[in-house]
Amino acid sequence: MIEFKNVTKRYGSKTAVEDASFNVKEGEFFVLIGPSGSGKTTTLKMINRLIPLTEGYIYFKDKPVSDYEVYEMRWDIGYVLQQIALFPHMTIGENIAQVPQMKKWKEADISKKTAELMVMVGLDPDIYKDRKPAELSGGQQQRAGVIRALAADPPVILMDEPFSALDPITRESLQDDLIALQKEIKKTIVFVTHDIKEAMKLGDRICLFNEGRIEQIGSPNEFLSNPKNDFVKEFIGYRQKENITVGEFVSENSQEVNNEDYPLVEEDTKIEDAFKVFAEHETVIVKTKNGNKCLNRQDVFKHLSLKRGDSA
Repeated sequence: MIEFKNVTKRYGSKTAVEDASFNVKEGEFFVLIGPSGSGKTTTLKMINRLIPLTEGYIYFKDKPVSDYEVYEMRWDIGYVLQQIALFPHMTIGENIAQVPQMKKWKEADISKKTAELMVMVGLDPDIYKDRKPAELSGGQQQRAGVIRALAADPPVILMDEPFSALDPITRESLQDDLIALQKEIKKTIVFVTHDIKEAMKLGDRICLFNEGRIEQIGSPNEFLSNPKNDFVKEFIGYRQKENITVGEFVSENSQEVNNEDYPLVEEDTKIEDAFKVFAEHETVIVKTKNGNKCLNRQDVFKHLSLKRGDSA
Protein backbone atom coordinates (compact mmCIF):
# COMPACT_ATOMS: atom_id res chain seq x y z
CA MET A 1 0.00 0.00 0.00
CA ILE A 2 2.79 2.44 1.03
CA GLU A 3 6.49 1.90 0.37
CA PHE A 4 9.55 3.97 1.25
CA LYS A 5 12.71 3.33 -0.79
CA ASN A 6 15.90 4.96 0.48
CA VAL A 7 14.07 8.13 1.50
CA THR A 8 16.10 11.04 2.87
CA LYS A 9 14.89 14.45 3.98
CA ARG A 10 17.33 17.32 4.55
CA TYR A 11 16.82 20.86 5.74
CA GLY A 12 19.99 22.57 4.57
CA SER A 13 22.85 20.78 6.31
CA LYS A 14 20.53 19.03 8.79
CA THR A 15 19.31 15.53 7.95
CA ALA A 16 15.86 14.88 9.43
CA VAL A 17 15.35 11.41 7.89
CA GLU A 18 18.18 9.32 6.45
CA ASP A 19 17.85 6.44 3.99
CA ALA A 20 14.52 5.13 5.30
CA SER A 21 13.18 1.99 3.61
CA PHE A 22 10.05 0.14 4.75
CA ASN A 23 6.57 -0.81 3.58
CA VAL A 24 3.15 -0.54 5.13
CA LYS A 25 0.80 -3.35 4.19
CA GLU A 26 -2.82 -2.89 3.24
CA GLY A 27 -5.03 -2.98 6.33
CA GLU A 28 -2.05 -2.71 8.70
CA PHE A 29 -1.84 -0.51 11.80
CA PHE A 30 1.74 0.79 11.47
CA VAL A 31 3.20 2.94 14.27
CA LEU A 32 6.08 5.43 13.91
CA ILE A 33 7.77 6.19 17.22
CA GLY A 34 10.94 7.80 18.52
CA PRO A 35 12.33 10.62 20.66
CA SER A 36 11.84 14.30 19.85
CA GLY A 37 13.48 15.20 16.54
CA SER A 38 13.93 11.57 15.50
CA GLY A 39 12.10 11.99 12.17
CA LYS A 40 8.81 10.22 12.84
CA THR A 41 6.48 13.16 12.10
CA THR A 42 8.57 14.24 9.10
CA THR A 43 8.22 10.69 7.75
CA LEU A 44 4.44 10.77 8.21
CA LYS A 45 4.09 14.13 6.45
CA MET A 46 6.14 13.00 3.47
CA ILE A 47 3.50 10.35 2.72
CA ASN A 48 0.86 12.91 1.73
CA ARG A 49 3.42 15.46 0.50
CA LEU A 50 2.95 17.98 3.28
CA ILE A 51 6.75 17.82 3.35
CA PRO A 52 8.71 17.09 0.13
CA LEU A 53 11.40 14.42 0.24
CA THR A 54 15.01 15.17 -0.74
CA GLU A 55 16.11 11.78 -2.06
CA GLY A 56 14.52 8.40 -2.69
CA TYR A 57 10.99 7.35 -3.55
CA ILE A 58 7.67 6.97 -1.77
CA TYR A 59 5.02 4.80 -3.44
CA PHE A 60 1.29 4.91 -2.76
CA LYS A 61 -0.71 2.10 -4.37
CA ASP A 62 2.37 1.15 -6.46
CA LYS A 63 2.74 4.63 -7.90
CA PRO A 64 5.21 7.37 -6.83
CA VAL A 65 3.43 10.00 -4.74
CA SER A 66 4.94 12.66 -7.03
CA ASP A 67 2.81 11.29 -9.90
CA TYR A 68 -0.47 12.19 -8.17
CA GLU A 69 -2.24 15.49 -8.21
CA VAL A 70 -1.88 16.66 -4.61
CA TYR A 71 -5.62 17.19 -4.03
CA GLU A 72 -6.42 13.79 -5.57
CA MET A 73 -3.94 11.95 -3.36
CA ARG A 74 -5.01 13.73 -0.18
CA TRP A 75 -8.63 12.79 -0.80
CA ASP A 76 -7.45 9.18 -0.60
CA ILE A 77 -5.46 9.78 2.59
CA GLY A 78 -7.33 10.86 5.73
CA TYR A 79 -5.37 12.95 8.23
CA VAL A 80 -5.90 13.33 11.99
CA LEU A 81 -3.84 15.86 13.96
CA GLN A 82 -2.99 16.27 17.63
CA GLN A 83 -4.69 19.66 17.40
CA ILE A 84 -8.26 18.55 16.79
CA ALA A 85 -8.68 21.23 14.08
CA LEU A 86 -12.43 21.02 13.61
CA PHE A 87 -13.88 24.12 11.97
CA PRO A 88 -15.34 25.97 15.00
CA HIS A 89 -18.07 27.79 13.06
CA MET A 90 -19.44 24.56 11.55
CA THR A 91 -21.52 21.86 13.19
CA ILE A 92 -20.07 18.40 13.73
CA GLY A 93 -22.12 17.09 10.80
CA GLU A 94 -20.84 19.88 8.55
CA ASN A 95 -17.25 19.19 9.60
CA ILE A 96 -17.56 15.50 8.76
CA ALA A 97 -19.16 16.27 5.39
CA GLN A 98 -16.36 18.47 4.05
CA VAL A 99 -14.42 16.01 1.85
CA PRO A 100 -17.48 14.06 0.61
CA GLN A 101 -18.95 17.39 -0.52
CA MET A 102 -15.72 18.25 -2.34
CA LYS A 103 -15.95 14.87 -4.06
CA LYS A 104 -19.53 15.76 -5.05
CA TRP A 105 -21.27 12.98 -3.16
CA LYS A 106 -25.05 13.09 -3.04
CA GLU A 107 -26.39 14.78 0.10
CA ALA A 108 -28.38 11.67 1.05
CA ASP A 109 -25.21 9.54 0.87
CA ILE A 110 -23.27 12.09 2.95
CA SER A 111 -25.97 12.17 5.60
CA LYS A 112 -26.11 8.37 5.78
CA LYS A 113 -22.32 8.03 6.01
CA THR A 114 -22.08 10.74 8.67
CA ALA A 115 -24.68 9.03 10.84
CA GLU A 116 -23.02 5.61 10.44
CA LEU A 117 -19.60 6.93 11.43
CA MET A 118 -20.92 8.86 14.42
CA VAL A 119 -22.63 5.75 15.74
CA MET A 120 -19.38 3.79 15.33
CA VAL A 121 -17.55 6.09 17.76
CA GLY A 122 -20.39 6.50 20.23
CA LEU A 123 -21.64 9.94 19.14
CA ASP A 124 -25.40 9.78 18.76
CA PRO A 125 -26.07 11.74 15.55
CA ASP A 126 -29.47 12.89 16.84
CA ILE A 127 -27.68 14.56 19.76
CA TYR A 128 -24.32 15.66 18.36
CA LYS A 129 -24.66 16.17 14.61
CA ASP A 130 -25.94 19.75 14.90
CA ARG A 131 -23.69 20.82 17.77
CA LYS A 132 -20.63 23.05 17.36
CA PRO A 133 -17.20 21.70 18.41
CA ALA A 134 -17.09 23.98 21.48
CA GLU A 135 -20.15 22.12 22.84
CA LEU A 136 -18.24 18.80 22.93
CA SER A 137 -15.57 17.52 25.31
CA GLY A 138 -11.99 17.09 24.09
CA GLY A 139 -12.48 13.36 23.67
CA GLN A 140 -15.71 13.82 21.75
CA GLN A 141 -14.05 16.40 19.50
CA GLN A 142 -11.20 14.02 18.73
CA ARG A 143 -13.68 11.24 17.92
CA ALA A 144 -15.30 13.64 15.47
CA GLY A 145 -11.86 14.42 14.03
CA VAL A 146 -11.17 10.73 13.47
CA ILE A 147 -14.43 10.08 11.64
CA ARG A 148 -14.06 13.27 9.60
CA ALA A 149 -10.86 11.70 8.23
CA LEU A 150 -12.88 8.56 7.44
CA ALA A 151 -15.88 10.26 5.89
CA ALA A 152 -14.86 9.92 2.23
CA ASP A 153 -13.83 6.29 2.83
CA PRO A 154 -10.08 6.76 2.13
CA PRO A 155 -7.93 3.61 2.06
CA VAL A 156 -5.24 5.22 4.26
CA ILE A 157 -5.43 7.24 7.48
CA LEU A 158 -2.46 9.23 8.83
CA MET A 159 -2.64 10.04 12.56
CA ASP A 160 -0.12 12.46 14.09
CA GLU A 161 -0.16 12.00 17.89
CA PRO A 162 -3.96 12.36 17.91
CA PHE A 163 -4.47 11.51 21.60
CA SER A 164 -1.41 13.06 23.27
CA ALA A 165 -3.18 16.24 24.43
CA LEU A 166 -5.95 14.32 26.20
CA ASP A 167 -6.11 13.19 29.81
CA PRO A 168 -4.99 9.58 30.50
CA ILE A 169 -8.50 8.15 31.00
CA THR A 170 -9.89 9.73 27.82
CA ARG A 171 -6.76 8.73 25.94
CA GLU A 172 -7.06 5.08 26.92
CA SER A 173 -10.75 5.09 26.05
CA LEU A 174 -10.00 6.49 22.59
CA GLN A 175 -7.27 3.89 22.06
CA ASP A 176 -9.80 1.17 22.82
CA ASP A 177 -12.31 2.80 20.48
CA LEU A 178 -9.72 2.98 17.70
CA ILE A 179 -8.84 -0.71 18.10
CA ALA A 180 -12.53 -1.64 17.86
CA LEU A 181 -13.06 0.73 14.92
CA GLN A 182 -10.07 -0.68 13.02
CA LYS A 183 -11.42 -4.21 13.37
CA GLU A 184 -14.57 -3.02 11.64
CA ILE A 185 -13.21 -0.68 8.95
CA LYS A 186 -9.85 -2.41 8.27
CA LYS A 187 -8.09 0.71 6.99
CA THR A 188 -4.36 1.15 6.51
CA ILE A 189 -3.32 3.38 9.44
CA VAL A 190 0.04 5.09 9.95
CA PHE A 191 0.15 6.45 13.50
CA VAL A 192 2.77 8.68 15.15
CA THR A 193 3.24 8.58 18.92
CA HIS A 194 5.97 9.20 21.47
CA ASP A 195 4.39 6.79 23.98
CA ILE A 196 5.77 3.25 23.77
CA LYS A 197 2.81 1.81 25.69
CA GLU A 198 0.44 3.33 23.15
CA ALA A 199 2.56 1.92 20.32
CA MET A 200 2.56 -1.54 21.88
CA LYS A 201 -1.19 -1.43 22.41
CA LEU A 202 -2.19 -0.22 18.94
CA GLY A 203 0.43 -1.33 16.46
CA ASP A 204 0.53 -4.43 14.29
CA ARG A 205 4.10 -3.32 13.62
CA ILE A 206 6.25 -0.56 15.11
CA CYS A 207 9.00 1.47 13.42
CA LEU A 208 11.41 3.05 15.92
CA PHE A 209 13.39 6.10 14.77
CA ASN A 210 16.51 7.61 16.34
CA GLU A 211 18.21 10.72 14.94
CA GLY A 212 16.58 10.23 11.56
CA ARG A 213 17.46 6.57 11.13
CA ILE A 214 15.35 3.45 11.67
CA GLU A 215 16.60 1.37 14.60
CA GLN A 216 14.10 -1.49 14.41
CA ILE A 217 10.85 -2.48 12.72
CA GLY A 218 8.76 -5.32 14.07
CA SER A 219 5.70 -6.45 15.96
CA PRO A 220 5.27 -5.58 19.65
CA ASN A 221 6.19 -9.17 20.40
CA GLU A 222 9.46 -8.83 18.46
CA PHE A 223 10.39 -5.63 20.27
CA LEU A 224 9.85 -7.24 23.66
CA SER A 225 11.43 -10.59 22.90
CA ASN A 226 14.26 -9.47 20.62
CA PRO A 227 15.27 -5.79 20.94
CA LYS A 228 18.07 -5.26 18.43
CA ASN A 229 20.39 -2.94 20.36
CA ASP A 230 20.87 -0.92 23.54
CA PHE A 231 18.94 2.09 22.21
CA VAL A 232 15.88 -0.08 21.55
CA LYS A 233 16.16 -1.69 24.98
CA GLU A 234 16.41 1.67 26.70
CA PHE A 235 13.54 3.20 24.74
CA ILE A 236 11.07 0.41 25.47
CA GLY A 237 12.14 0.10 29.10
CA TYR A 238 13.35 -3.44 28.53
CA ARG A 239 14.28 -5.61 31.46
CA GLN A 240 15.71 -9.08 31.50
CA LYS A 241 12.89 -11.59 31.37
CA GLU A 242 14.65 -14.90 31.86
CA ASN A 243 13.11 -15.53 35.28
CA ILE A 244 9.67 -14.04 34.66
CA THR A 245 6.82 -16.49 34.21
CA VAL A 246 3.28 -16.07 32.92
CA GLY A 247 1.93 -16.74 36.41
CA GLU A 248 3.34 -13.39 37.61
CA PHE A 249 0.85 -11.55 35.43
CA VAL A 250 -2.19 -13.41 36.74
CA SER A 251 -3.81 -11.77 39.75
CA GLU A 252 -6.34 -13.12 42.21
CA ASN A 253 -8.93 -10.98 40.44
CA SER A 254 -8.22 -12.46 37.01
CA GLN A 255 -11.32 -13.96 35.46
CA GLU A 256 -11.60 -17.74 35.79
CA VAL A 257 -12.63 -19.28 32.48
CA ASN A 258 -12.82 -22.57 30.62
CA ASN A 259 -12.77 -21.67 26.94
CA GLU A 260 -11.36 -24.04 24.35
CA ASP A 261 -11.11 -21.19 21.84
CA TYR A 262 -8.03 -19.83 23.64
CA PRO A 263 -4.66 -21.63 23.95
CA LEU A 264 -3.78 -23.03 27.37
CA VAL A 265 -0.38 -22.29 28.96
CA GLU A 266 1.07 -23.39 32.29
CA GLU A 267 1.66 -20.69 34.92
CA ASP A 268 5.41 -21.51 35.06
CA THR A 269 5.82 -20.85 31.30
CA LYS A 270 8.61 -18.30 30.75
CA ILE A 271 7.29 -15.03 29.41
CA GLU A 272 9.59 -15.06 26.37
CA ASP A 273 8.04 -18.42 25.39
CA ALA A 274 4.56 -17.00 25.97
CA PHE A 275 5.36 -14.15 23.53
CA LYS A 276 5.34 -16.73 20.75
CA VAL A 277 1.74 -17.58 21.69
CA PHE A 278 0.73 -13.94 22.10
CA ALA A 279 2.04 -13.21 18.61
CA GLU A 280 -0.91 -15.23 17.28
CA HIS A 281 -3.51 -14.82 20.04
CA GLU A 282 -4.66 -11.75 21.98
CA THR A 283 -5.82 -13.90 24.90
CA VAL A 284 -4.53 -17.08 26.55
CA ILE A 285 -5.75 -19.24 29.41
CA VAL A 286 -3.22 -19.70 32.22
CA LYS A 287 -3.50 -22.96 34.14
CA THR A 288 -2.91 -22.14 37.81
CA LYS A 289 -3.44 -23.96 41.09
CA ASN A 290 -6.49 -21.73 41.61
CA GLY A 291 -8.08 -22.60 38.28
CA ASN A 292 -7.77 -21.51 34.67
CA LYS A 293 -7.33 -17.73 34.41
CA CYS A 294 -7.79 -15.42 31.43
CA LEU A 295 -4.75 -13.30 30.46
CA ASN A 296 -4.82 -10.65 27.73
CA ARG A 297 -1.74 -9.70 25.70
CA GLN A 298 -2.22 -6.00 26.50
CA ASP A 299 -2.18 -6.74 30.24
CA VAL A 300 1.25 -8.29 29.80
CA PHE A 301 2.59 -5.35 27.77
CA LYS A 302 1.20 -2.88 30.29
CA HIS A 303 3.08 -4.45 33.20
CA LEU A 304 6.43 -5.24 31.60
CA SER A 305 8.09 -2.14 33.01
CA LEU A 306 7.52 -0.26 29.78
CA LYS A 307 8.38 3.36 30.36
CA ARG A 308 6.60 6.17 28.61
CA GLY A 309 8.65 8.09 26.05
CA ASP A 310 8.98 11.49 27.70
CA SER A 311 9.44 13.55 24.57
CA ALA A 312 7.46 13.95 21.41
